[in-house]
Amino acid sequence: MPDYMKMSVPGKPEFVGTVRMTAASVASHTGFDIEAIEDIKVAVSEACNNTVVHACKSNVTEYSVEFESAETGLTITVSDEGTGYDVQTYEAPVIGELNEGGLGIFIIRALMDEVDITSKPGTGTNIRMTKYLAKAIA
Repeated sequence: MPDYMKMSVPGKPEFVGTVRMTAASVASHTGFDIEAIEDIKVAVSEACNNTVVHACKSNVTEYSVEFESAETGLTITVSDEGTGYDVQTYEAPVIGELNEGGLGIFIIRALMDEVDITSKPGTGTNIRMTKYLAKAIA
């Protein structure tokens, strides 16, 4: 049976580090090596930063982060009740034409094995990301 934990996080940049360190601890207990833990920390930071920048700039004062640790790996979901956006309008950045911002989703997808983003204008956003243990893939 998987282990499950949920955090309610204030929508302020200074709390992203708290989520990042929690993710590292949970990933370590799940059995990931240091390289995978670093990937997970970066992906979680990007998801939380996106939430703070986009959802928490309006009336959203907090968001949630859920961790589900299993024998096969770790799934982390970052959820907010912000304004949301049309996921279909997301365009991956063009390398060589990088602007400040816009890389968060690209980085998350590059570092995690599965990423599912659900969002609709007016309903908030959920970023669900999974990293599998190497032994579970083999």
